[in-house]
Amino acid sequence: MWYAISDANEYLVVTGAGISDIRICKKAFVMPWQRCSRISVSPFDFSLNLQAMTIEKLQFALPAVFTIGPDNNLGSLKKYALLLSGNSDGSPSGRHDITPAKRNHVQDIVKGIIEGETRVIVSSMTMEEIFKERQIFKTKVIENVQNELQQFGLRIYNANVKELQDTPGSEYFAFLSRKAHEGALNQAKIDVAEARMRGEIGEAEKKGKTKQEISKIDAETAVLETKRKAEKAKADSELMNRQTELDTSVKLAKITAQRQAEMRDAELQKQVESKRAETELERLRATDVTKSKIARESAQQKADAEFYTEQKAADAHLYKQTMEADALYYREQKEADAAFYRQKREAEGLIEMAKGYGALVGVLGGPQAFLQYKMIESGTYEKLAKANGLAINGLQPKITMWNTGNGDASDNAAPIRNLMQNLPPLFSTIHEQTGIQPPSWMAQMPNLNHAPEPQSSTDVKGKARIEGRNGA
Repeated sequence: MWYAISDANEYLVVTGAGISDIRICKKAFVMPWQRCSRISVSPFDFSLNLQAMTIEKLQFALPAVFTIGPDNNLGSLKKYALLLSGNSDGSPSGRHDITPAKRNHVQDIVKGIIEGETRVIVSSMTMEEIFKERQIFKTKVIENVQNELQQFGLRIYNANVKELQDTPGSEYFAFLSRKAHEGALNQAKIDVAEARMRGEIGEAEKKGKTKQEISKIDAETAVLETKRKAEKAKADSELMNRQTELDTSVKLAKITAQRQAEMRDAELQKQVESKRAETELERLRATDVTKSKIARESAQQKADAEFYTEQKAADAHLYKQTMEADALYYREQKEADAAFYRQKREAEGLIEMAKGYGALVGVLGGPQAFLQYKMIESGTYEKLAKANGLAINGLQPKITMWNTGNGDASDNAAPIRNLMQNLPPLFSTIHEQTGIQPPSWMAQMPNLNHAPEPQSSTDVKGKARIEGRNGA
């Protein structure tokens, strides 16, 4: 008898006397009439390169890696232990441990199950479904394979389906990859062109907005400058008016102070004279009371008269200066207000005129139409016509017309006769209009029987001269 203990990733499989089937445990006393084997529950990886055919009869290679191991429960471990108890040829095993041959036998079974189920699934799907629905394909493979592996107590821990590959002689995925590459390259070119177009459009829009904002700011700045200039002119006018008021007040204060000083001086002078008169009166009272009293009264009346005269003159002078200062202040204020109002009305008139001309240009259809309208309005065309009429006034043109021949087409000598008949009236007309005489040899030619005689003639000044003859 001996005591057996399994590792962490192992289980003990005990069979023999006292055990009806098998017993799965981690540790046990093994009797001499019992047998103990160890099975590992560690999952094992194996890869395969499966060749399958879709429903479209397209062959491809499916590389995959599966991680498979015993399911960690007693029922599955029991099935797995029964699977490992025999050899690959079906004969019972006489050894206690799991040999590599037994493990390879299990892997062959699993590989066969995976290949069979995968081919079944692939044969019911198209290449596009396998390529795009990779997760669904993987889930179907795992589910079908897992259903078959449950009878052996095995479990799929992970399945990794790699990229689909072409089988020898097939270039399906190569062409598909090339198509995707070309499509991505063309799309990238399109995206670059669109990005460049959006950039150029955005840049043009930004430049246009910048110019618009600059123009708007310039216009607002010009308006603000005009307003500030108007406010400055108004402030300067108010400052000038205030300065004038202050200067006038100072001058009036000086004049008032001077007049008050003169009045005070006069009062003091009066008191002095009064005291002097009283003293003189007391001195002369004893000798000549009446004379002194008369002199005193006379002097007092004279001083009162002089004081009154000076006071009235000072009041008149002060009133005159006050009126002149008021008139000057009123006149300057009115002139400033009139100048400001005139400039304001001129500016408003110019603005309204510009608005009216702008609206008129828009209504007439452009500057050329507006120019023609102004020329019509100002009578330019009438003036031009009048000037042209004055330029040709006084001219006396002469117009001479004649007709010869009877128009008979059967007359063969008609061209020569017409030429000779036309020469005399032609020379006569040239002589009348220019004063030029024909050569002497022409004048000495014999007179033709059919020489044309003028029937009627009319002088110049708007009338035509008609010369001709009847007959041929």
